[in-house]
Amino acid sequence: MTTMPPPLAPDPEPDPMPLAPPQPDLDLCCGNGCAPCIFELHDLAMDAWRQEMRAWKARHPDAA
Repeated sequence: MTTMPPPLAPDPEPDPMPLAPPQPDLDLCCGNGCAPCIFELHDLAMDAWRQEMRAWKARHPDAA
């Protein structure tokens, strides 16, 4: 007899607040002037996160 998997639990927050990307560890930079450097990639990820946060805050004006 085949059993069905249990139903998925509903997402408690259908539109969760975006999480900031983690900052790279200073020791991960090789110091060779890579293009792009891991810190440049993190800056780009932070820019994208800020845009996502602005959009999220517009959808959730009562959020702190």
